[in-house]
Amino acid sequence: MSAAAIPDLGVALRRRVAGFARTLRDNGYKIGLAESADALRVIAAEGVDRPAAARSALKALLCGRRSDWEGFDALFDAYWLGRRVKTRVATSNQAALATQSTQRLLGPATASSGGQDLATDVARGPGNDADNAAPQGRREGASRFETLARTDFRKIADPDELAKAHALAERLSRRMRANLTRRTRNARKGTRIDLRRTIHASLGSGGTPLDLVHRLPKKRPLRLVLLVDASGSMSLYTGIFLRFVHGLLDHFREAEAFLFHTRLVHVSDALREKDTMRALDRLGLMAEGVGGGTRAGDALATFNRWHAARVLHSRTCVVIFSDGYDTSPPELLGAEMQRLRRRCRRIVWLNPLIGWEGYAPTARGMAAALPYIDLFAPAHNLASLAALEPYLIRL
Repeated sequence: MSAAAIPDLGVALRRRVAGFARTLRDNGYKIGLAESADALRVIAAEGVDRPAAARSALKALLCGRRSDWEGFDALFDAYWLGRRVKTRVATSNQAALATQSTQRLLGPATASSGGQDLATDVARGPGNDADNAAPQGRREGASRFETLARTDFRKIADPDELAKAHALAERLSRRMRANLTRRTRNARKGTRIDLRRTIHASLGSGGTPLDLVHRLPKKRPLRLVLLVDASGSMSLYTGIFLRFVHGLLDHFREAEAFLFHTRLVHVSDALREKDTMRALDRLGLMAEGVGGGTRAGDALATFNRWHAARVLHSRTCVVIFSDGYDTSPPELLGAEMQRLRRRCRRIVWLNPLIGWEGYAPTARGMAAALPYIDLFAPAHNLASLAALEPYLIRL
């Protein structure tokens, strides 16, 4: 369309719309001049006189992907209504708009993403005030947090950087928890249509969707059982793992958590505390022996004997955070892993040492456990934790 067809809404509103388009682009939306012009026409249309109407119209116009659709409401509310402001982004080249803030939602990360989606999903701190921001501030901040997401936890020595890593780990786990609890199944009837599967089913009829595929919630959601190694050899990783687990357990009924070192401790109730520091304080009182040796075989034997019947069922995924160093006899660990494997759907072993150059699982305990592990993956940085989500969603 020609530029003459664009309605004249005044300089101030045109700048606001341009700033919103820039905000969307900064958060991964494919917005160009044509879309910006169409947005002006939508806002000038008759009946679009309230924020709710404008949100619906602009959402239909500017969202081309599912991830765009899911994140649009938060971006719209942050930019136009000043709600849910979490992270600073550059919203316009105009100095008057440099203080606008918005939020980028944490999308599903994969091993190949390098944790890029983690970059902007961090709580705004006192040093991130928009008053001190230049328009390029978000890109510099995003780059810094992308680097943090790829940094091995043992190399984070600065207390401020460690606190940011803790915050990112907990936010990541909460996003994963939300995705895992919204699991759905195919159905012939329902209120939600699965567009992807409907289109795929229509290929046999020349593209005409004769049969609609619907989605309904699964009756038996995935259950997670998390076993965290709190021994001395894991001390550089345990803090971030616990914050990650705390985020998963918060409001997630289908999850249980245990710490193990020389013995096994059930810590689900403590980690369901809303306040992170209060949860960690309770852990400190419960988990006497943290930072000592590791008797993983004995800990698994205790779990299989006293807890497995209560917390495991056919849709349970057991996630073990450990480096695999064990002072128990390897035969005991192998036998208990075999017993555990028969009672659950999957066993995932997350080992931070996999991220080290030249690592091989040659420790006797780790070698004894390997035959019973479905996924043996790294857990040395935030990006590797984010890569766990796609695997869990498929279960």
